[in-house]
Amino acid sequence: MKAFFQKYQTLFETLLLLMILAGGCVWKYEEWKLQQTQQEIAGKILRFHVRANSNSPADQALKLKVRDAVGAVMQQDLAGVQDRIQCEDIVKKQMPRIIKTAEEVIAQEGYTYPVSAQIGTAAFPQKTYGNYTFPAGDYQALHIVIGSGKGRNWWCVMYPNLCFHGAVYEVKDEEAEKNLKQVLSDEEYDAVLKSGKYKIRFKYLDFLNKFLD
Repeated sequence: MKAFFQKYQTLFETLLLLMILAGGCVWKYEEWKLQQTQQEIAGKILRFHVRANSNSPADQALKLKVRDAVGAVMQQDLAGVQDRIQCEDIVKKQMPRIIKTAEEVIAQEGYTYPVSAQIGTAAFPQKTYGNYTFPAGDYQALHIVIGSGKGRNWWCVMYPNLCFHGAVYEVKDEEAEKNLKQVLSDEEYDAVLKSGKYKIRFKYLDFLNKFLD
């Protein structure tokens, strides 16, 4: 047996190298496919991003109160919205109201922090909401910055609404499914299900998957 392997050692090494190269090609293709899917999803949704003044417990709690107040207000305004562009138009028109709502919450809590709000593009990390995971990448979002904006961020999806029900922050998988299916294609919807699809794996080279775990 030893003599057999020695005789064909070069062949085995060549085959192993070819398998690794093939796996690398599959990996790069899956990365490209994920990037394309992310860009398609990003074109259909509007994220919601709130940045706290600092990481102190008080500032972090304030961030969440601003989030809840703005979310409750915008949920009413965005009822019946048909696409991201329409959503953005409404948010832009309501920007003074959004800022005023945030300022009122900040003042009620005894702070004098300035607050700004705008729609713009930002890099989001991979985030999971209930059963749904959105890939990392650039997304359009409503950004609210409290004070210096140096504290931890809060992220969610404003359109379609995944995060607010009534006046509270809550992710309901049943509502999320309904809302997402109205906006995303079947392929895009399947891609954001929390099923590990963002962990690129070698489908036919199982022995390489241990390096990804």
